[in-house]
Amino acid sequence: MKTFQYVITDETGIHARPAGNLAKLCKEFAAKVTLNADGKQAEATKLMAVMGMGIRKGTRVTVQVEGDDEENAVPQIEAFFRENL
Repeated sequence: MKTFQYVITDETGIHARPAGNLAKLCKEFAAKVTLNADGKQAEATKLMAVMGMGIRKGTRVTVQVEGDDEENAVPQIEAFFRENL
């Protein structure tokens, strides 16, 4: 299992468009991707679960990636967070 943390810098936090794009990206991998923030947890491939976390600007998100292609998935997901959130 690989993990990384990211502090959300987008003014509106994780809203519909980036949440949808994140879910789409994470579905490309066999690894399970889980977001943890403020005591809440959601599987990144589940759009409504991610949006239901209510992640706002300044929130520290821990991303867990576990599975066969985690080594490949982590850098791509980290890049997504840096570029979009």
